[in-house]
Amino acid sequence: MSLIVCLPGDGIGPEVLDQAVRVLEQLPVDVEVKRLPFGGAAIDEHGEPLPAETLEACRAARGVLLGAVGGPRWDGASVRPEQGLLGLRKALDVYANLRPAKQGDVDLMVVRELVGGLYFGARGTLEDGTVFDTCEYHPTQVERLVRRGFELARGRRHSLVSVDKANVLDTSRLWRRIVDAVALDYEDVTVRHALVDSFAMELVTNPQAIDVVVTENMFGDILSDIAAAVTGGLGLAASASLGEGGPGIFEPVHGSAPDIAGTGRANPAAMLRSLSLLLQHALDREDLATAVSDAVDETLVSHPTHDLGGSTSTTAFGDAVLASLSRRLALKEEPWIPVPS
Repeated sequence: MSLIVCLPGDGIGPEVLDQAVRVLEQLPVDVEVKRLPFGGAAIDEHGEPLPAETLEACRAARGVLLGAVGGPRWDGASVRPEQGLLGLRKALDVYANLRPAKQGDVDLMVVRELVGGLYFGARGTLEDGTVFDTCEYHPTQVERLVRRGFELARGRRHSLVSVDKANVLDTSRLWRRIVDAVALDYEDVTVRHALVDSFAMELVTNPQAIDVVVTENMFGDILSDIAAAVTGGLGLAASASLGEGGPGIFEPVHGSAPDIAGTGRANPAAMLRSLSLLLQHALDREDLATAVSDAVDETLVSHPTHDLGGSTSTTAFGDAVLASLSRRLALKEEPWIPVPS
């Protein structure tokens, strides 16, 4: 039996996570689901965003499903929910953040380095008031991320673009040298380099031409959100954060949306798409991952939520996804999922 740790988090996090758990528990996979406090909810309950019990369980899990963290009640506090998220990523060493963006003829994947760079470098304030944040990368950090990108490109359309700022930054020049060296092992993949500013424009004006993108932490943070906006918005975007053999973190990239928490208006599509990524990367069930993804796509059309101009509630969306899954799996003569009443 595989342990799946569920971290509901804050705001709409528990509501959208509930729908993912409903679907997971109806699928033909042998899993144990364990919910634990995280983020702001953990601060309120335990005084810290990543309690030791939560971290221990995540380390022992096959995968981690995360709802959302943060909210105005913790803004400006010395201990913030986001600190728990950064700490969890670092502790699990999930260095590769996969951000798929797909709609119509656009089908691209941003592969963002997640545990290095500006967000984890030295920082501080000097006596004269100067504030600094340091962007640091070791060659091995870059190489493992780049190899992950090449492997993904090899399984897709054999095209990879590496995004940097090599005309200004030494870290980017290191990045570019390593990409060129690793590319020698992947002669079947077409490789090119792009500067982050011009590539941001390309991402908006010609996303159809892009297959796999590899880039460092901050650039990836920004570019993956642009890719999400081009393909429907952050409310629909999922992510998988993966390491080497250990548990991955699977989460929607939208915020905790405290203004609609408890209203039933949250769209769980991104959370369900994150479940699809968990099925693919943590449980090795590509078949079920595809079924869930297709069911979500169908439901977005047939049962649009409030943010998409419809009126489907969070729970009703989950009902519709389960019904779609039941039909899809029944077509394969595997009638595991009952149609919700």
